[in-house]
Amino acid sequence: MATAHCRLPRRPRTGWRHALAWGLVAGCGLAAAQDAAQRVEISAQPLSDTEQRRREPVARTIVGRDEIEKYGDTSVADVLKRLPGLTVSGGSPRLRGLGGGYTLLLINGDPAPPGFSLDDLTPGQVERIEVTRGATADRSAQAVAGTVNLVLREAPRVRQRELRATVSRQVATPALSGHASWGDQAGALRYTLPLSFYQWRNQADTLGERQTLDAAGQPQQLRVPGGDRSWGHGFNLGPRGAWQLGAADRLELSGFFQRSDYRSDGAYHTAVLAGQPPPSVDDRFGNRGFWSLQRLGLAWTHQAADGGRLELRAGGQTTRSRSRTLTDGFDAAGLQTLARDTHSHNREWSGSSSGKWSQPVGEARTLAFGWDLEQRRRRELRSVLENGAEQLQGYEGEPFHAEVLRSALYLQDEWALSPAWSTYLGLRAERLATRSADSDGSRSHQATVWSPVLHLTHRLDARGRSLLRASLTRSYKAPELGQLVGRPSRASSYALDVTNTPLDLDRIGNPALRPELATGLDLAWEHYLPQGGVLSVGVFHKRIRDLIRQQVTLQTVPWATAPRYVGQPVNLAGARTQGLELELKGRADELMPAGRDAPRGLALRSALSLYRSAVDGLPGPDNRLEQQPAWQASLGFDHSLAAPPGGLPLTLGASLGWVPGVRVLQEATRSLVRQRVRTLDAYALLVLDRGSSLRLGGSQLLADGSADLTETVGPGGEPLSNLNTRSARRRFSASLLLKF
Repeated sequence: MATAHCRLPRRPRTGWRHALAWGLVAGCGLAAAQDAAQRVEISAQPLSDTEQRRREPVARTIVGRDEIEKYGDTSVADVLKRLPGLTVSGGSPRLRGLGGGYTLLLINGDPAPPGFSLDDLTPGQVERIEVTRGATADRSAQAVAGTVNLVLREAPRVRQRELRATVSRQVATPALSGHASWGDQAGALRYTLPLSFYQWRNQADTLGERQTLDAAGQPQQLRVPGGDRSWGHGFNLGPRGAWQLGAADRLELSGFFQRSDYRSDGAYHTAVLAGQPPPSVDDRFGNRGFWSLQRLGLAWTHQAADGGRLELRAGGQTTRSRSRTLTDGFDAAGLQTLARDTHSHNREWSGSSSGKWSQPVGEARTLAFGWDLEQRRRRELRSVLENGAEQLQGYEGEPFHAEVLRSALYLQDEWALSPAWSTYLGLRAERLATRSADSDGSRSHQATVWSPVLHLTHRLDARGRSLLRASLTRSYKAPELGQLVGRPSRASSYALDVTNTPLDLDRIGNPALRPELATGLDLAWEHYLPQGGVLSVGVFHKRIRDLIRQQVTLQTVPWATAPRYVGQPVNLAGARTQGLELELKGRADELMPAGRDAPRGLALRSALSLYRSAVDGLPGPDNRLEQQPAWQASLGFDHSLAAPPGGLPLTLGASLGWVPGVRVLQEATRSLVRQRVRTLDAYALLVLDRGSSLRLGGSQLLADGSADLTETVGPGGEPLSNLNTRSARRRFSASLLLKF
């Protein structure tokens, strides 16, 4: 097989690297020009999460270290599931019911790499979590639904040592995980070294029911029961050090290293209820692979005597993944009819730089400007051999290269106009340039988004316990790299000399995709109770332009000898979404009308969100944005019981989440129906002594599975459908935490 070599066009040497160099020189010169006089630092009691939220100039929820470790969770995904209006799907956070890509996930303020999963990050490595529903100028505007920023553990001011060991059981064999952290200070140096390892084991039963057409175009009805299992292990290492270089300068070095190795296998049998049998009725598969990340970052902060502050950051990271899947198929007589070998190898390199200068103007105003630069290079190699031959001649086994360059400049103005009014004004110009190259040649795409933001806060009382917030923002959702790639993937159920169906699609990217642009208005009332409780009522409305949706058409394609139904992403039309968000949490004695009769130590939390959306050009009532339900709700409690004489303190808690089923009209003749999702988690936390605790927990206690139904019509108008159901298993765990 002849391999076609493709290279990205060379970039002139006067590109972003020179801009980065000059930016660093300018920043250093600006810092040197400032007076580095000695400062007197006054230590104060750290603010609570609720108090920090109240003082933020924008609507932002903050989950601090105490709250993160309070419930003894085993993954960051478990922590996020308790936050109002937030769900986790496939290891990624989702705000306001919107699908993947609408919520920006950051790690220490930088975008998380592709393939990163919240399930693989332990709470012991996270210092705090920041959830922002409105865009801000100093963060990327790729946040239509909002932003989730994970700030990793910071170097402590006092010695910290902790050890956590967890054993969990979801299938027959238990899984082990552990976390160890060491933090200390030596003179001007403060450092922390958190290390985590984890295992997982999952198993599920599956069932598929298909009403489709066979290779001859005749009706076919299939029932496909089966099952699969997956298991694996991995580790995280996140060292961080901070040096105080005199009174005015601070230097931080941080790293994050992760590797996950996984395996899975499964089998399924096809029962023919009507029509001709497919070539394979008994199929077996096995998969194995890994994903790894290496990340380093350097940050320098200079505090000038007049209150000005300069922050410079630079970093780089690499990710690598490799997987191989072997699939064997057999006919009714037991003869092998299919031997498929799928292999993929991906590597990505990235470098980033950012700078921010903030300057107080008077007593109540701060001006700031800054920049962000990020470059990503990705190399993919995919090979699919079917019965010893390439599945797609001329496409399989060919390398694919891509480069993404993101650059941004921003200005922001935070101004307390009076004790009752404050504003946050910002303007961000963000440019996204994408270039790709494969055996068909090279392609490039550029887009620039201007994002003005306005946040207004009004304090309704002198103590600031009741606030009105209003925000007007512009944000965007960039096309995913896979959506821009022109390389096709084939519906393997149909040979290339046969026309497939609208239910079993070939797929191809669209290099001409434009970003989705969203203009949003948010209004919220927040009331903070004396004992730390919060009552919040918010509404939002967003208008989206150039919505990206998959379009299915029958095409004559170069990779097949027969016409094929192909799914391709396009900028379909505009869309609108609006919602109402309610949150109530706090101590029971201040939330209940008869507060004096409420049990002591009982804390309640609840949230309810109502959503509506509509896509232009599609008939209602199901022309909503993909994956956005009509509503979602959560309810939970935590009850701290006083220790009996000679006993130990005990905390009991539970969380219930509910997302109803939803039907989404994807095209005029194609819809997707998803089953409702219910989650119930519970725990018991026993405090052994001041630094030790034992946690017993259970998750997915309702054992609710999932079900997706795709409905469309065939070339002759006949109904086609595909129903996939998957079971769920309860998970139980025991975790021991020791602090020294």
